[in-house]
Amino acid sequence: MRAKIFLSLFALPFAGVGVWMLWSISSTLFDAWQMKDWVSVEAQLTSGGYETRSGDDANTYEAFATYRYRFDGRDYEGTRVGIASGGDNIGDYQQDLGRKLQHAFYNGNPVVVYVDPNAPSRSVIDRDVRWGMIGFKMIFVVVFGGVGFALLIGSWLKGRDKDSTDPAYADKPWLLNDDWQTSTIRSSSKASMWTAWAFAIFWNAISSIAPFIAWREVVDNQNYIALVTLVFPLVGIGLLVWALRRTLEWRRFGPAPVTLDPFPGSIGGHVGGTIDVSLRFDPNAKFQLTLTNVHSHISGSGQNRSRKESAKWQDVIVAHAEPGAKGTRLTFRFDVPEGLRASDTEQDDSYYLWRLNVSADIPGVDIDRDYEIPVFATRETSRFLSGYAIERARSEQAVLDEKAVHALINLEYTPTGKRLFFPMGRMLGPSLIGLLVGVIFAAAGWFLVFHEEQTLSLIHI
Repeated sequence: MRAKIFLSLFALPFAGVGVWMLWSISSTLFDAWQMKDWVSVEAQLTSGGYETRSGDDANTYEAFATYRYRFDGRDYEGTRVGIASGGDNIGDYQQDLGRKLQHAFYNGNPVVVYVDPNAPSRSVIDRDVRWGMIGFKMIFVVVFGGVGFALLIGSWLKGRDKDSTDPAYADKPWLLNDDWQTSTIRSSSKASMWTAWAFAIFWNAISSIAPFIAWREVVDNQNYIALVTLVFPLVGIGLLVWALRRTLEWRRFGPAPVTLDPFPGSIGGHVGGTIDVSLRFDPNAKFQLTLTNVHSHISGSGQNRSRKESAKWQDVIVAHAEPGAKGTRLTFRFDVPEGLRASDTEQDDSYYLWRLNVSADIPGVDIDRDYEIPVFATRETSRFLSGYAIERARSEQAVLDEKAVHALINLEYTPTGKRLFFPMGRMLGPSLIGLLVGVIFAAAGWFLVFHEEQTLSLIHI
């Protein structure tokens, strides 16, 4: 409970910033919607310009004005310049507007203001929404608000920590994991879908301001190198496509949990079970299952620390498919040798896990599911699949492996053995992406050197 309270107190400021920024955005958009019905009148400025406020890291600017106008035979005074008040340094909006107001004031030129016909004392000079500012504030909504609420929800939804020294778990350590209480294990597909959407929204919120910056730089300053920033929104579109594909995969195949037999999976025995997929049975569809014993560990030190995974053992097999209550039932069995590491119930800097993956290349959206399953040295065997079925699955897997090899290389059988020929264009997609990125950065470098007359300086030590 103390940990939950501490984590909640830590998360509240982040969530508060997100809520505050969301309220600011909502207020701006609501005011802009109301101002659409305001009527335009001419006003005379009594002052105008912009103020500069010096800060520790940068200056901020705020356009100001005082003006008089006449509406329905009565005189009014106003001071509101834009929809939102306060200064900032996001783009040149405040300075540009301030200069225009200053020029109009010194030359005695009238300006157009918008007046609320229901409350004529309310007026504004610029009623346009600053979408660049909206995008900037959305970064705080997504990043700070997202982190804050994720921590709050995660801290209170997390179950009570279990004591690994409790004798009740001595013979069944897998019960320390809340996801391993029964033989039915869910995949990480749903979590991956929400993660994809969260990352896509996060990236697009950060990069949403890039088109506005590029537009202003190109139009006002003829700084065409700013077009490079459009790469970030393009990446954002790619992330949205990725999130959409994960969503379609989830909707097409459903939860598709795996039911283990034996439970847990056994080192020195079998890892087997069934998977019910919400897909009409197709005898030509081949579902590949990959079982991997993974070592996850932290490498490096300081800022160079990163988590890496290495496979200590792996096996691939084609599942036996048959019609099932939900569409297609997959049955599988792996023979796991002794001497491998069991699943760790606690995840720290270094731990071992067992990952089961099911995949199939079928028309439409392909299935690709990962399951983290419990595997311990129990030497239990499975009641699923006979030895004949296992040999048949191995034969089907060998055919798929040979097809995969032929898709990458030309394999020829000669009297002296096998001859491998690696044709060009085998990795055409990634190569084109690398070429595109290289062209963009090469063009940016060429523009800086030959158009902007920028040079590179070498520092000799």
